Amino acid sequence: MAFPFICAEERLKRRRTLKIGVAGVPGIGKTSLIQTLPTDRTLHVEIEDGDLSVAAWAGDVFHPTTWPQFRNLVTLLAGPSATATAGDAYSEEKYRALCADQGDMTLIDRYEYVFIDSLSALSRLCFAWCKTQPQAFSEKTGKPDTRGAYGLLANEMINAITILQHMQNRHVIYTVILNEKVGEKNEKSFDLQMEGSKTTAEFLGVVDVIATMALQPSPSGPRRVLITRQDNLLGLPAKDRSGRLDSTEEPHLDRLIAKCIGQASN
Repeated sequence: MAFPFICAEERLKRRRTLKIGVAGVPGIGKTSLIQTLPTDRTLHVEIEDGDLSVAAWAGDVFHPTTWPQFRNLVTLLAGPSATATAGDAYSEEKYRALCADQGDMTLIDRYEYVFIDSLSALSRLCFAWCKTQPQAFSEKTGKPDTRGAYGLLANEMINAITILQHMQNRHVIYTVILNEKVGEKNEKSFDLQMEGSKTTAEFLGVVDVIATMALQPSPSGPRRVLITRQDNLLGLPAKDRSGRLDSTEEPHLDRLIAKCIGQASN
């Protein structure tokens, strides 16, 4: 059987999609970025219960209250995983059952942008579920096993993020809370607020862009910008796999995505 090589011409014609993480301290305006995406083609996966800032936004919203609900959404959006076995959360069998329940897939098919707000809240939702599973209890004593719960958390979160990463036909934007720490010598450091250090490390490696929203001085007063270069002087989390972004970009997701993939924005 011949290897399924993709020729250069075909690869260059293939539609490019991005997976983006937007970090920022609470209240900086991460959620409001959804207003810079096409309303009719964007799904707001609202986990934070903090959509007051976009109450007038006219797009579709999905509000998962359990981790299995979110996994089902991932399966509907991304399709079955080639590595899942029969009966697994992301299997062909599960996908067909979800499609049958959904009925008309036209609504799902039209979403080109998936805005997940936030990864911080999603990790807490996942961890709450993990703590109820058999792996979170000692086989010998039956008592809660925190290490087992965190191990399951890492597997569940990384699996979902990886499946969304391989999705070819949709952009995915994750918001995530930024923690700021001040050391003994008054030096600042930053990290992403998520349950489980392994999940954080894996997420940083998987996404194409990490942009931290921050306030930058200007003649008219502080303005919000997206920091996108890792060598920024503040030491904020940042990453640009495309190499096309400036060190700071305007807080407009549609234009940022278009710049990354070398296309005109909508």
